[in-house]
Amino acid sequence: MTPKIAFVTDFDGTISDDDFFTYIARRYFDDKALTPWREYLSGTKTHFEALREMFSKLRAPETELKSFISEIYTDKEFVRTVALCFDKNIPVFICSAGCDYYINILIGEVIKNYRITLVTNNGKYDGKQGLLISKPDKTSPYYDEAVGISKASIVRKLQSEGFKVIYAGDGPPDIEAARLADYVFAKKILLEKCREEGIKTLPFRSFADISKFIKEV
Repeated sequence: MTPKIAFVTDFDGTISDDDFFTYIARRYFDDKALTPWREYLSGTKTHFEALREMFSKLRAPETELKSFISEIYTDKEFVRTVALCFDKNIPVFICSAGCDYYINILIGEVIKNYRITLVTNNGKYDGKQGLLISKPDKTSPYYDEAVGISKASIVRKLQSEGFKVIYAGDGPPDIEAARLADYVFAKKILLEKCREEGIKTLPFRSFADISKFIKEV
């Protein structure tokens, strides 16, 4: 009997080739503006707090910012992968510790066309206050105090519904989900952490690797 499969993927550094804050840091920030991220890495701030502080420093005109965001590279094989999932009735979840503002600018049409579930923080741009992000309501089954959304909770819920979960990610916030997932595709820091913990992992360079796997399951 063919198992029920669900596909859950990170966005920043996985669908895009780097984190959103890294892109805007190169364009708009000086080194001091990155202090919140260093505080997150040292354990003195949560991931959400660090992003909220950095995003709030943006002051670009919104038309300029949207134009800049639209030029961020995303893996072109991602669309083929979710189209394959759509054809095979495999539900797709994008789970991001970032926010929906820039994700929707980049792939909002793809999310809509392929009925992808986006689980992330809320974002709204204000020219005087920057990119304002807020966590989902605490009643959300995916709420997480430190990050905003719990990627592990998404995996756990799908497994409770009888799905085998394929998970793809690249960074520290992905490790808890990777520990639970049935199949893990990893790169960058996540790949290192999975290897350190002995988590069975499939390295990938693009979503073409994931598509190939999905065709065979």
